[in-house]
Amino acid sequence: MASHEVPDPSTSDRVHRAPHRRTFTATTEPLTVTPTFVSRADATPRALRPQDAGSAVDSSGHEVEQPDARPHDLALEGDPNLAFEHFDEYWRKVHGPKFAYDEPGSTSELVVRYDQVHRIAGGPSSAWPPPYTAMTDTAGRLLDDPAAHVPVHRRPRWDGLAYITYRTPGDVDTTLGQEKFAQRVIADERTVFRKVTRGLTREHIILPSRLRREPISLVRILQRRPEVSREDFQRSWLEDHAALVLSQPATHTYVRRYAQLHTIGTTMEDPDAAAMDVVEILGFASVNDVEDYLTSSDQHAITEHERSSAGEGGEFWTGVNYTVIDRLMPELATEAHDEGR
Repeated sequence: MASHEVPDPSTSDRVHRAPHRRTFTATTEPLTVTPTFVSRADATPRALRPQDAGSAVDSSGHEVEQPDARPHDLALEGDPNLAFEHFDEYWRKVHGPKFAYDEPGSTSELVVRYDQVHRIAGGPSSAWPPPYTAMTDTAGRLLDDPAAHVPVHRRPRWDGLAYITYRTPGDVDTTLGQEKFAQRVIADERTVFRKVTRGLTREHIILPSRLRREPISLVRILQRRPEVSREDFQRSWLEDHAALVLSQPATHTYVRRYAQLHTIGTTMEDPDAAAMDVVEILGFASVNDVEDYLTSSDQHAITEHERSSAGEGGEFWTGVNYTVIDRLMPELATEAHDEGR
């Protein structure tokens, strides 16, 4: 579309969220979420960052099998210097509207909420948690040769999260089984991403949002210890850990939303998603609030419980939220239900 053309309003994702949408729903039932973690199509060697078969394609739709040797072949962006910015822009401004758009014969009405959480490098992560300190010499002076002491960048495994919410697992099957999603949305995923997860989870809203959605999220992936069953780990996290988080004054000072996603399966064969037992999403008003929360004295008890209860293989990072679809308002705390546990 040329820059001077007026877009068709029906193709914009704005029609799927307030204030353009006027009808909403609310529930205290546990909802179903497909937490789709994504890594961007870039020139990283496959040995350093895995790649789904058929993804990270060239302009003809064929997989670039050695992206580090052929970065200019990537359809998303051939200039490695622009790859991160182009990915971030494309995911929000192109892929999001494509997902929401109801092409003839399709509907996204069973998606009650879809948020893109784009990881931001400057936010807290498990690779570099706060507080951050100035680099000084033994005399307390700033280094004269900072170029020789640039810290190594430790990139988290995932570049973002597509946080897609439905009422039931059946609604997931119905939606993704449409030709639009099964063919054209998947084709777009293979253009912008090199790897995506296919998890299926039950969402528990512990501290509901009072807003449409907070601008910043802290995303935490948790895996259980090998000797603990998934059922026991999830029960402990929902009952014991959530109670601990809510008992801390810092939570009520900084955290505006708290949800747990408990894995119940996958939508297709996916060992990465299957290894994620719980995903925590905490909402904040700003990155500084995330930093102040993680460095508060109350965080010690939470961190100790995580260290004693969770296993290896998790990570956390901070992301900025973009709401693509929102048919769920107001958000209500999930009530306890007998789920066969």
